[in-house]
Amino acid sequence: MALTIEITSDFICPWCLIAHHNLQQAIDLLEQPVNICWKPFELNPDMPEAGLDRRLYRSTKFGSWEYSQQLDAKTVEAGRANGIEFRYALMEKTPNTLKAHRLTGLAAQSGKATDMAERILRAYFTEGRDIGDVATLSALAADVGLDAEGSREFLLSDQGVSEIHDLKRLALAQGVQSVPTIRIGTAVLVGGQPVEAFLAALQSAR
Repeated sequence: MALTIEITSDFICPWCLIAHHNLQQAIDLLEQPVNICWKPFELNPDMPEAGLDRRLYRSTKFGSWEYSQQLDAKTVEAGRANGIEFRYALMEKTPNTLKAHRLTGLAAQSGKATDMAERILRAYFTEGRDIGDVATLSALAADVGLDAEGSREFLLSDQGVSEIHDLKRLALAQGVQSVPTIRIGTAVLVGGQPVEAFLAALQSAR
């Protein structure tokens, strides 16, 4: 019997990439079928659809570009320890992530939500791609075996928008305040937890 794991995340959160990487390693060690359910969360729900210049946005949010770079450096170090390369110099925008969440929801209908989510995260953090852009997301959809044109038409419509908003409200009602928040059985793990923490939660849930 597959074990269900719920991941509430946002695609601009570097700790979400680290957590997913470590969770996957723990799953591989457990050698038990799992069903991963991706839940959307927007850290910047008021972000313009086209996104904002990353340097300007983060300088405003954190008080200075220098402090923003210090925060980036911490995730670079954590990523390096976990075999992940964060390439912030390639990022020009902080994107609106609603379309990325919608695309992941679409991918879930084909059993490809995890493939899609991982591809989007790596496209943003290691390739510096604009994951708020329809053309970019359509190409990423093709990378995981989805139809690019069908994905493009979906993203250009309003399909999936209300569903994402409903899921975000549910997450808030359940007390989710930060991402990643990962539910494994009765355990709730927040942040970029190490492999050992995820493995312990998986073994307990099993």
